Amino acid sequence: MDRIRPARPELEQLTPYDTKEAKAEVVLASNENPANLPAEIIHRLVDRLPEFPFNRYPDPTAHDLRRLIAEANGLESENVLVGNGGDELIFDTLLAWGGPGRTILDMPPTFSMYDIDAQSTGTAVVEIPRLEDFSIDQEAVLARVGEGDIDIVIVANPNNPTGGLTDESFLIELLKATDALVMVDEAYFEFSRHTMRPHMARHANLVLLRTFSKAFSLAGLRVGYMLAHPDVVCEFMKVRQPYSVDSFSQWVAGMVFRERVFFEQGISDIIRERQRVEEGLAKLPGVSVFPSEANFILFRVEHAAALWRDLLHNHSVLVRDFSRAPGLTDCLRVTIGTDAENERFLDAMADCLARRTATASTAAERS
Repeated sequence: MDRIRPARPELEQLTPYDTKEAKAEVVLASNENPANLPAEIIHRLVDRLPEFPFNRYPDPTAHDLRRLIAEANGLESENVLVGNGGDELIFDTLLAWGGPGRTILDMPPTFSMYDIDAQSTGTAVVEIPRLEDFSIDQEAVLARVGEGDIDIVIVANPNNPTGGLTDESFLIELLKATDALVMVDEAYFEFSRHTMRPHMARHANLVLLRTFSKAFSLAGLRVGYMLAHPDVVCEFMKVRQPYSVDSFSQWVAGMVFRERVFFEQGISDIIRERQRVEEGLAKLPGVSVFPSEANFILFRVEHAAALWRDLLHNHSVLVRDFSRAPGLTDCLRVTIGTDAENERFLDAMADCLARRTATASTAAERS
């Protein structure tokens, strides 16, 4: 045949997730930890690597890692599910609770994979846009879930890419107001120090999503996990891929989790640097900064796309361009890097904005 049967019609209008990141000397675009694994952990991995069973299939349920996570959170292994990054668990959420005839409530601007996975699974999407300051329109959300037809609600807390926290009291109200599965995406909770974990016992519909990619420097291995009621975990088990988390990732994640004290100083450094970068951006002319409780900062500046290009081409500094995303006009997001990377970013911003001002002044004089 010289033709192929088309894919599902639901995919026709779907745009694949693509960060379109370019190469740069300073990469502050993907909310990664700027530090690699601590040397102590790397040395232990190297010492034991010759004995690693690469020829064997992984534990399909990552039992040892689940047990470690459960113990640290005062839960049982049956409350934990490990996935190939948080992304797999978000997709599994749509497979288990979504699909044709089911509905997810989305609160944009937020992590785009919620909407992409909904569309790819044929799940209907109801949007309640955030307010101008990127906080949730609480009254509108509670009113909408009160209609009784919402199956899934996902709340990123802190929100990505805006960085703000959601009121805990609102999340409790939401959990009380609906029997929908309410997933609180806590991918950045190590930086915010806020979690809904204390409320799990009272709300069987509460699911917490976390990751090793941010605070624990494992973005390259793709390990995420969720905390939930055992009945919820059981439903996820029905749709997940059995060997999605490879043995090496389980092994490294287990060692990292056991030795997570090594990461505390780095997390504190990122929080301290976040404040410095926020203050530095706020001093620049024409820059509006949005408060963040994550390891990144969202800011708004006129002609943001042009500024993004100037940062990259003139200074080899890469940040994330959200300027064309709905609700994020003229917004850029910068990841908190090392002290030196943050300083280079701030210097680059100051230079680009100064050149812009000088160019505008010259043009005005000529006119």
